[in-house]
Amino acid sequence: MVVTLLGTGTPNPRIARLGPSTLVEAGGQRLLFDVGRGTTIRLEQLGVRTASVTAVFITHFHSDHTNGLPDLWLTGWLPPLGARARPLRLHGPVGVARLARGLEEAFADDIAIRTEMEHLATEGVAFDVREFAQDTVVFDSAGVRVTAFTVDHATTVRRAVGYRVDYRGRAVVISGDTRYSPALIARARGADLLVHEIAMAPEAMLAIPAIRTILEHHTSPADVARVLTQVRPRLGVLTHYAIPPNRIGPDLTAADALAVVRAGYGGRVEAGEDLMQIVVSDSVRVVLTAAGVGPSATRRAH
Repeated sequence: MVVTLLGTGTPNPRIARLGPSTLVEAGGQRLLFDVGRGTTIRLEQLGVRTASVTAVFITHFHSDHTNGLPDLWLTGWLPPLGARARPLRLHGPVGVARLARGLEEAFADDIAIRTEMEHLATEGVAFDVREFAQDTVVFDSAGVRVTAFTVDHATTVRRAVGYRVDYRGRAVVISGDTRYSPALIARARGADLLVHEIAMAPEAMLAIPAIRTILEHHTSPADVARVLTQVRPRLGVLTHYAIPPNRIGPDLTAADALAVVRAGYGGRVEAGEDLMQIVVSDSVRVVLTAAGVGPSATRRAH
């Protein structure tokens, strides 16, 4: 399996960290987990045609995880770089069908104009929605199995899930947005790679109610270390850095978050970056790529 972090950011617009999105390639399948801001740009940087995405999996309905979906859907339909001729397969918890219907209604005029003027196939702009209401296997094709499981993104979020991808005896787990979650730990045991979200803020900012709310919905570095200690993946990778701008001093960085995790966990863990690629096979190779530049370093995780 090849896992690419397309976006490791949050709702905050950042050039170096676009919206949350992770691409998993295995068994000839291209599976996309969340579609945050700029996903199609990152796919273009990888040389991956938007129309070649086999299926999309949504973890939950916060806008930063879905606001790139209209672009992926519509741009993947357009020739010459898209030219998708089949419906876009869309998986997600209850509510994803409503999201798809809403997009179809919002872009109905665009679809009608392009269908009439450019004679594009309507099948290519349809959704194939696979909605689920419980933890279950949601995809099983060419030896690639995807299992959805409930995580804890606070009680105000009605349904949030993580995903486990299994292929030829290897496993990748994507946490989605969650607090410390025993359910995730149970599902992630035995995984080769755990891609986990993280959140932190300077101590002096914890008195700000909005900052406390953000942190209450996510996983602290100390809790990420707890998760990794119990799961013991061959490699842990941090993503979706919910690190708000610091109003009273220097901003915290991904390196700061990583340092705290490493202080509590003795295994292999890396700070994810946009366009980082991880090859999961007999070994776990981490390939760091600068945005659109190409591989800059390769490391092996045991």
